[in-house]
Amino acid sequence: MKIGILQAGHSPDELRDSVGDYGEMFTRLLDGHGFVFQIFSVVDGEFPAGTDDADGWLITGSKHGVYEDHDWIPPLENLIRDIRDAGQPLVGVCFGHQIIAQALGGKVEKFGGGWSIGRTEYDFGDQKLALNAWHQDQVIDAPEGAEIIASTDFCANAAMMIGDKILTIQPHPEFTAPLVAGLIEHRGRGNVPDALLDAAEDALDAGTDNAKFADQMAAVLKR
Repeated sequence: MKIGILQAGHSPDELRDSVGDYGEMFTRLLDGHGFVFQIFSVVDGEFPAGTDDADGWLITGSKHGVYEDHDWIPPLENLIRDIRDAGQPLVGVCFGHQIIAQALGGKVEKFGGGWSIGRTEYDFGDQKLALNAWHQDQVIDAPEGAEIIASTDFCANAAMMIGDKILTIQPHPEFTAPLVAGLIEHRGRGNVPDALLDAAEDALDAGTDNAKFADQMAAVLKR
């Protein structure tokens, strides 16, 4: 099964040699599930010819906001609607979570409560999963028909299912401790309150449930 990864941003230049770019992080996360991958760097204007270019799709995170004026965002929203209409599976993470919500009628804003950084426990109803967060923007209003499947007190719409083939999540199951440490150093200091960054550093060795959520992603992509 071929998965098209729609890469909406790049990892920091200082970290790319050691951790790879955002698309590569997902190929590692989903390794062993029988997928083959093609990365389309939509942030650089590289788009598939159409939905037939892959069997399922995944949208990565990004430093950009979905509400910003970039010429690649409207065609990405069009592609999201085409994927939905074609009945193909789609997963979105962080920016991907937000752009899917926006494209399908939801609302995304820079959250007045500030940032969520580092290891965070998300309530999935029947279980709690620890995943790494790195965001200030949030889905404020979910699209019509979306089922909220995970939340925290800080992030009410942390994960959604839209029908049975679209899964979106705000935190980053692809983020490892070394990546979070690098983000704190290269993108955090001076932009995010030090107290949040210090707490995230203290939790780097606590472990996450990345592999468990990767199994959920793979199950949706195989539909």
